[in-house]
Amino acid sequence: MSNARASVAQDLLWRLEALAFDLIIAFARILPVDAVSDFGAWFFKAFGPLTSAHRVAEINLRIVFPKAGDAEIAQLLKAQWDNTGRTFLELLIMDRIIRAPDRVEVVGVERLEEIAAREEPVVFVSGHFANFEVMPAVIVNSPVKCHITYRAMNNPHVEARVRDYRFRYGVRYFAPKGGDGARDLLAALGRGESVALMNDQKFNGGVAAPFFGRTVHTAPGPSRLALRFDTVLQPMSVQRLRKARFRVVVHEPIHLERTGDMSADIEAGVRKVNRFIEEQVLARPAEWFWTHKRWPNETYKKPRA
Repeated sequence: MSNARASVAQDLLWRLEALAFDLIIAFARILPVDAVSDFGAWFFKAFGPLTSAHRVAEINLRIVFPKAGDAEIAQLLKAQWDNTGRTFLELLIMDRIIRAPDRVEVVGVERLEEIAAREEPVVFVSGHFANFEVMPAVIVNSPVKCHITYRAMNNPHVEARVRDYRFRYGVRYFAPKGGDGARDLLAALGRGESVALMNDQKFNGGVAAPFFGRTVHTAPGPSRLALRFDTVLQPMSVQRLRKARFRVVVHEPIHLERTGDMSADIEAGVRKVNRFIEEQVLARPAEWFWTHKRWPNETYKKPRA
């Protein structure tokens, strides 16, 4: 197949995916919020175990909980599919969740007010906990001026829909790519705006640091930015209370040391972020995004017979 024909075929596939996305959103928006969440939980618990992601989640769980028996692992697998399903369907109705007065509570809101009042930028860090989309919505609807980053989707048609949809609840995402993306982040911090980044997923070429007793590669960007602008890492987390109700926690800031050895200081920052992620995962294990290949690729290869 020529490149031109392949490009046309890919665009057709993307458009079909966008149409399916539109149909799912239309379906979700006619149902009550908790009914959408419940449907997501049912669907993913029913069909998630049939996918290759189920094996990834099981391997990850056995790394983090090496002493857990098969029954406990099975229960955690079911619970994480429940949370994952709820999250993915809730993403389609986030504007309704955020606008509801009783669905999101914030612990530590005074810290957000302090950041805004001091007009000093911070680097927000978090992980994929519960419905992770709730956190940026809380930040942008607070007095804090913040640049929210994320990884753009491969499908440009769905990407455009998601960006427009997120505008409904105030989130203007920025997808950094290469040098231009880094310069934009630096410019934002230079203007006194904070930035927010997820820091719990695999980053090839990142800093090698321990995570639950094994070495993983983690993006150094948040720690590098905090050190460069002499500010703190400001961790946040999201907890699921019941169905589509959440608690967002603004934790104590993480202070980084400046020893004069930038590489060592960045590595120390990465280690601190990894420890924060570990604490949140252990506290609420059902609510982390377990289907991500967080550890090196060979961890997930099937052993040869």
